[in-house]
Amino acid sequence: MAVFDHSRGGVERRRQSRRSGKDRRIAERRSEHDRRAEPGWEPVKMENIAAVAYDEAGLVAAAIDARTHARARFSSFQVGAALETSTGDVITGCNVENATYGLTMCAERVALFKALSEGHDVFTRVVVVADTDDPTPPCGSCRQLLWEYCGDIDVVLANLSDVKRRMRLSQLLPLPFDARLL
Repeated sequence: MAVFDHSRGGVERRRQSRRSGKDRRIAERRSEHDRRAEPGWEPVKMENIAAVAYDEAGLVAAAIDARTHARARFSSFQVGAALETSTGDVITGCNVENATYGLTMCAERVALFKALSEGHDVFTRVVVVADTDDPTPPCGSCRQLLWEYCGDIDVVLANLSDVKRRMRLSQLLPLPFDARLL
């Protein structure tokens, strides 16, 4: 059981502790430990990709297959994603809705969280598939997490029959918030 010191000195010690934490964060804000300096941040050159890497059609097919597992009983909007690692592994995800919508997980985040939880940390591209005529890009939350964990990867947007658009994540998130700003 925690015992709290409510005396004037106890309150002052807690304030100083918070201040030192803030001062520490400010001092470290622009330190050398910036995720962008890590190997996973930079785009991975295709010649460094394992020979088993999927071709684009294979990634699209994996995302289409993942889409069939979507739990979209409220919106009926099924989305599939396939995230390719630098070793050629493909991790898929589908959207999972709930009644409040606020706790819904997008296909891209499901794939990313699965990949991270399985120990993958360098990614080359993500494919997003929905049954729409126009490309369906990742939402803001997905863009943010993809940026922080994948860097400036290739993003392929497709529907059930065609690739609609290819771009870099930096085109979808041109002025990102990341650890450099903390």
